[in-house]
Amino acid sequence: MQDAMLTWRKSSRSGAAGHCVEVANVPAQVHVRDSKDVAGPVLTFGDGDWSGFIAGVRAGEFDRPGV
Repeated sequence: MQDAMLTWRKSSRSGAAGHCVEVANVPAQVHVRDSKDVAGPVLTFGDGDWSGFIAGVRAGEFDRPGV
């Protein structure tokens, strides 16, 4: 999928420092990129994988210990 065809968005909770990721949704896929490197690599998740990732985030599966 060409980047020009994607509509990227980032969380309204993103700080001014720009330490965040952006996502773009298309049918059956979610694309993710680093907001500081928009020309860099893009990760692509299928709907099921994305749902599993979000569930893990909400469950604290990826939290850094002691932070």
